[in-house]
Amino acid sequence: MISRREAALRLDIPLEMARRHDLPPKMSEAQFAELEASPPPWLVQSRANRTGKPVWVQLKCDVCGADEAARPKKWWPAFTYISCDFHDLDELPEPAAGMHRGEVDGIGTRFIGIVDSKP
Repeated sequence: MISRREAALRLDIPLEMARRHDLPPKMSEAQFAELEASPPPWLVQSRANRTGKPVWVQLKCDVCGADEAARPKKWWPAFTYISCDFHDLDELPEPAAGMHRGEVDGIGTRFIGIVDSKP
């Protein structure tokens, strides 16, 4: 059985859309395969309207490998590293010479985004 959230991840649709179109809270792999094989009109339209940006991204800590799927935010810059919020910065490689390191809190449920940029 897969959850509605897992189905939304696999279909690359927002969880809100999965709820709005009454995907069940749990579905079997066979039910999911049928949905993929014969997508309903709303899913076909959603896929046709894609702008190229992913609906979900996989965040992975560069220190310990912990990961989670999250909806990317427009305000997220391009991250050099992603780290769990409890790791120290010295657990990551040093920034390259002449680079300034900044932190972005609130990435996913437990991550900090690290951005190395020229000052």
